[in-house]
This record gives sequence, structure tokens and C-alpha cells, in this order.
Amino acid sequence: MKVGFIGLGVMGGPMAANILKGGHSLTVFDLNPASVATLTAAGAKAAASPRDVGAASDIVVTMLPLPSHVEQVYLGPNGVAEGMARGGLVIDMSTIDPQTSKRVGKALRERGIAMVDSPVGKTSEHAVTGTLTLMVGGDPADIARAKPVLDCMGNQTFLCGGLGAGHAMKMTNNLLATTIMCANTEALAIGVKEGLTLELMVEVMKTTMAWNQQLAVAMPKKAFIGDDSPGFMVKLAAKDVRLAVDAAKALGFQALVGEGALATLDRAASLGYAERDTAALMKIREDELGIRVRPQAQPKAA
Repeated sequence: MKVGFIGLGVMGGPMAANILKGGHSLTVFDLNPASVATLTAAGAKAAASPRDVGAASDIVVTMLPLPSHVEQVYLGPNGVAEGMARGGLVIDMSTIDPQTSKRVGKALRERGIAMVDSPVGKTSEHAVTGTLTLMVGGDPADIARAKPVLDCMGNQTFLCGGLGAGHAMKMTNNLLATTIMCANTEALAIGVKEGLTLELMVEVMKTTMAWNQQLAVAMPKKAFIGDDSPGFMVKLAAKDVRLAVDAAKALGFQALVGEGALATLDRAASLGYAERDTAALMKIREDELGIRVRPQAQPKAA
């Protein structure tokens, strides 16, 4: 297939590379020339604008940071819709609110272009290996057309409903995952300040309802070794939680736990960690309490 990809960041770059590996021709666009160069070196063609990506492609995939970016790339001046022929298909894999997805999809449909939403789960490591979780929303016929491209990027696909349902699922998932991360860092920091060790707390929590995937998988790889290099950045986590909190308000519900997580993330951003991984939350707690939660290095044998 002739595929276009817009948004070649930490996740989008390797996702686009896997589409190439899947045997499809690929045209790419990103505001970062280095990201484009990485893909063109692998065999992709560079485009000068989203419009040019649309003109060159049967299917266009987007992986963008904000709802406003999605709307602009598809419907704005020099956007995908200006270049794409009727009968085209777009797949938005960003994490945005369902309302924006539905609004953009409606506008594209009026121009003869179909839309599927398929935000992703897991990490940048899974983006590299093509083993992401895909949360898909859209018309079944459009999803069937998208499947050969989606299969290049993920190995677990969940059909969530109509257009926007994938984004609803991702918003719900990220609200829970991020609030758990915030709670973990808070609880562990309090425990260490009270004289407990990380090792003891982990062993006890493995046997109780406190155990979670953040403690089991994510934090040992990042937070527990002091690595806050960008993966899931604080500013993006805050954006995702804010989407969920705002959605709750629109439903007449106050997401108190979500608001607490959002306050934690906004504070981290104000301290200069906006573009660091959410693992930085652990470092902030440590600095505030004058402790180190992470394991101490073991002395080398004589």
C-alpha cells in the first residue's frame, strides 16, 4: 500500500519504520528534520507538508501530541484533506479526546475520506518491536482496510466500537496508569522516610492488593534506577489525564483522583521536568523528603 505517516517522535518513528518493514511504500512528514532523515535513510520518501503526504498516500497515519495538532494536520491549511483523494483512509493513533476524533472524522467523511482511530498501549520498546496494543474505533469496513497497516505496528488489537471509541479506551487506560504511578511514588517515598526499604515494600506488596504493573514492570526499568530519560514524558501524561478529567466534568462527574494526579504532574512540569519521563516523579519525591527510594548499589566482592 501507499502509506503516509505524520508525527515521527519517540513512538511514531519506530512505528513508521515497521510499516516500511511490512513491505509498504511510505511517505513521511515531521517538523523535526532529523526524524525525517532517519526514515528516509531506511527507504521512506520525505514530504514537504501534510497535504503532500495526503496526495501521495492511500492511507495516512498520524501520531501527534495534542488534539489541536490532529485537527490542524487533517483539516487546516495545507492539511491532509487538501491533498488526499476521495476514497482515502486515515488512521489517527494519537492520544486525544473522543470528541475531537468524531469532529475530525465527520469533516473528513464529508470530503469522501474515511477515518479510524487506533491509539496505542505499551512503551517505546514495543513500538520498536511492533508489539503495541491497539485500541481501535471506527466502521468495521474501514478497520478491515486499515488492518494490514495496523498489523505492522501491533500484535494485540481490541475493537472498541465506533469512531472515537479507541480514544475513549486510551484516555481511560492512561488515567488509571498515571494515577497508579503517582500513587506508587508517593507511597514508596513515605515508606522509605519511615525507615522501610524498597526491597521490603516490594516483597510485601507482591502479596497484597497494592501490587500493580507499574511496580512490577515500568518502575524497575526507569524510576528505580534513576532514569528519567524521555519515554512517556510528564507533559504528555498531564495532557492525557487532563483529557480524562475534562471528560468527567462534561459528564457531570468530578474525577477527584485524576485531579490529584494532574496536580502532581503539573507540579513536576513547573519544576522543570515537563520533557522528562514520568519516572522523574520518584526523583521529586526523594528530593522533597531527603531520601533515596531506589536500591542502594551492592558492594563488590573483595
